[in-house]
Amino acid sequence: MKPKIFIDGEHGTTGLQIRQRLAERADLDILSIPESERRNPTLREEMLNAADIAILCLPDDAAKESVAMVGGGNSTRIIDTSTAHRTAPGWAYGFAEMDEGWARKIAEARLVANPGCYPTGAIGLIRPLVKAGLLPADYPVTVNAVSGYTGGGKQLIAQMEDDENPAYIAAPHFLYGLTLAHKHVPEMQLHGMLSHAPLFAPSVGRFAQGMIVQAPLHLSGLNGAPQLADLHAALESHYAGQTVIEVVPLAESAQLTRIDPTELNDTDRMKIYVFGTEGKGQANLVAVLDNLGKGASGAAVQNMDLMLGKTA
Repeated sequence: MKPKIFIDGEHGTTGLQIRQRLAERADLDILSIPESERRNPTLREEMLNAADIAILCLPDDAAKESVAMVGGGNSTRIIDTSTAHRTAPGWAYGFAEMDEGWARKIAEARLVANPGCYPTGAIGLIRPLVKAGLLPADYPVTVNAVSGYTGGGKQLIAQMEDDENPAYIAAPHFLYGLTLAHKHVPEMQLHGMLSHAPLFAPSVGRFAQGMIVQAPLHLSGLNGAPQLADLHAALESHYAGQTVIEVVPLAESAQLTRIDPTELNDTDRMKIYVFGTEGKGQANLVAVLDNLGKGASGAAVQNMDLMLGKTA
């Protein structure tokens, strides 16, 4: 019997992307609610409890509501793409390449919290260096990032694309999260293995999808006076054998003069770069990913497949 998959919130940006990815999957039975009935709680509860895996593509409060709708004796497994459970006990964090054995944790979990797009890049850069003993857990980490506007969902897409929208945004690029209290900071701190919150400065560009995440470092504040090659070696070792994450060779990075945030659009991959000039005492760690791919829908499908035992 085919596993039953229900996307709760399939008509939103992330849900639509997941639905499109699963449309041609003959190995799955997709349960669906018509858009006109998407707010019908009885039908939602029925679908949630009939599914083998429910993928929640909802705001935080609605995601918590859906989890509560699943009966205590029900075996429905859940992937939550909201921020509601990313630091919650009992939930596996759905970044399969984050650490050794992590894909197995996801595969065996009943409850999986899909990572945020920005944190996927930030944690992907920071955690390997903390684990390698190079980056102190109390280092004052700064994360700067730019995302395509699809990361803001239907509302922001309309604000960026429809010039007749009363809230139309004409800016080619804008900074937000100005209070330094962005909702992604707690998961960056917890899963980045940091002892205090990183300073996070997110921004949005006038491009639909794609993302650059940066973590600049003063090498004098790291352990053991590392050089660029030491940082690169730690990252390369951490992701050895991975096919989703590529650590770009230092020599190749040194030849680059710019980075394109759309480079990995329509893929589920992530590239990691180490930039800097030897002897200058500074490094800039950079991650590039598709905010709708490895940063959202692609990660959810990857986690679903792990839970179904379809990938290693």
